[in-house]
Amino acid sequence: MAYGYELILDIHNCTVLPCGRENLRRYFRELCRLIEMKRADLHFWDYHDDPVGYKRAPPHLKGTSAVQFIRTSNVTIHTLDTLGKVFVNIFSCKTFDYEKATEFTVRFFSGILAKAATLERE
Repeated sequence: MAYGYELILDIHNCTVLPCGRENLRRYFRELCRLIEMKRADLHFWDYHDDPVGYKRAPPHLKGTSAVQFIRTSNVTIHTLDTLGKVFVNIFSCKTFDYEKATEFTVRFFSGILAKAATLERE
């Protein structure tokens, strides 16, 4: 019996970056509605209050990281603004539709799916 289900996505050539906190909030709302997950706390790590730090950051750190806790676990995202990349992990003890989540995420960030993997945790 599986303990949890995980979808890992690497999306490249995203044209909506930087997307900002409001767009990420919308992403989490729409994704969770689509895969029927109940949202809980949302936390951001970014340069929201530090424009000088953002300007000085190397490309592989310029972006936003966020964790949307859901009743059954979490959705984690890392955006790399200047590199046009988004990395997403969706982990839940409840099953969900991997294909719907993948298609929605790629479309939301207007990117190309570079890599996808699924895991069943035991």
